[in-house]
Amino acid sequence: MSQNYVRSETKGIDRYMIATSLGALLVGFVFRWAVSIGSYSGEGKPPMFGDYEAQRHWMEITYQLPVKQWYVNSTENDLLYWGLDYPPLTAYHSWLMGFIGHKWNSSWVALGSSRGLETYTHKMFMRATVAIADLLVFLPAVVVYVAFCQKQRGSAASIGLYIATHVLFPGMILMDYGHFQYNCVSLGLFCWAVIAIMAKKDLLGSFLFVCALNYKQMELYHAFPFFFYLLGSCIRSDSLFQGLSKLIMVGATVIGSFTVLWFPFLRDIDVALQVVRRIFPVNRGLFEDKVANVWCALSVQFKWRNYDIDYLLLLSTASVLLAVAPSSLLLLLRPTRSNFKKSLLISSLTFFLFSFQVHEKSILLAAIPALLTLHEDVFACGWFLLVSVISLFPLCVKDGTVIAFFALAVFYYVWLWDVHDFAPVRRSPESKWSLSNLLTIASHASVIGGLGLCAVSTVAAPPQRFPDLFPLLNAIYCCAHFCLFLLYFNYRMLFDRATPIHHTPAKTKRKTQ
Repeated sequence: MSQNYVRSETKGIDRYMIATSLGALLVGFVFRWAVSIGSYSGEGKPPMFGDYEAQRHWMEITYQLPVKQWYVNSTENDLLYWGLDYPPLTAYHSWLMGFIGHKWNSSWVALGSSRGLETYTHKMFMRATVAIADLLVFLPAVVVYVAFCQKQRGSAASIGLYIATHVLFPGMILMDYGHFQYNCVSLGLFCWAVIAIMAKKDLLGSFLFVCALNYKQMELYHAFPFFFYLLGSCIRSDSLFQGLSKLIMVGATVIGSFTVLWFPFLRDIDVALQVVRRIFPVNRGLFEDKVANVWCALSVQFKWRNYDIDYLLLLSTASVLLAVAPSSLLLLLRPTRSNFKKSLLISSLTFFLFSFQVHEKSILLAAIPALLTLHEDVFACGWFLLVSVISLFPLCVKDGTVIAFFALAVFYYVWLWDVHDFAPVRRSPESKWSLSNLLTIASHASVIGGLGLCAVSTVAAPPQRFPDLFPLLNAIYCCAHFCLFLLYFNYRMLFDRATPIHHTPAKTKRKTQ
């Protein structure tokens, strides 16, 4: 009888978890589509337009031209006009979208005559391609991760709320459905790779990460944790033979996956080298626009454009290696799954702050690992997620998605505050001037201050001498936060038994206890 009761309770929990997960996905999809009907990158801004046009142009390039010409400059493929600069898996995806688009309306991929195409029907087609990719790759990964990979699962309601917190993250919505990108594919593959590692399916995890890396080269931000975790797990195998066997199998999986994905280009070494040059264009400069990283923040004092490009490349590479070394070494020595997740956040944030050629939207590469560790440290990760959204504001201004930004950012702030107790000071036995309470006050002042800076920049005109004043202030403000977060996350990993600076479970989880 007791077994039947447990079985029925388990079924009830599973049904409730499924219901809350579907509800979260439905709300998330409504938010996504609401943003997608608005403006996008470069809309009505010839001659280059923006990322929307870049993605459309890649569809016609890959569909209309032979594979060996995809990355090569020619009269038909002007690389100065949004030349393809992402790895092969992105190119294959673009070909598939181009093939479907050509069947629907051949004018959408008419090479040479379709530049700047902005019809309503085509916009809906492009938006739909992102939504389908999201539904197939990223969103299922989020649901699976939260439901089956979290250590502190709690109640079914709590799991549903965590799924909603992942799905409703404004950064992904604004960049994929507003700005126009397919981050849901690369980051979705990354999440599936993490799930595989958590399930001790290291070979599958290696393959999935290679796929993510070959969709967007920025997945290099996560490469160190995968490398050192897998190497450390091989070293700590039960026997030397077992460790060497695993190392060989992982190496063969990685090399084999790269070979298959790059095979059309490897038949001609010159073409393969051209692909590499397009993927890593070092001549573009140290950073893009007003990104919230160290180099942009220091550009007020140092005029990086006057420095030799080779020196800047060496400086950024050395900075990344030095900053990521402690967490990578610890992961090598203690290759636990908890350390693996922490290292993903540290490595990606390090790359964002110090690496070469960083874009504003690259903060998503650190935000997703923060979501994956949210249940372990709600306060710090939630605070970081909110600041990461604020750092995207200058890009939202360019895209004309300011209203969507404020709506989603404020909603997410209230959501974290109400659901996960990311709240102002509460009555407690502690002194009101305790460290925990002071940090809580500081977090809210920080987020409200950042949103206030964004609001001021929409109504106040900058001085004529400093037209980029507000984007630069935003970059410096967020960069200062990110540097402090990097120090804290390193501290948490080095002393992983320490209690988070402020951790409270979701409200539904607390009520069920």
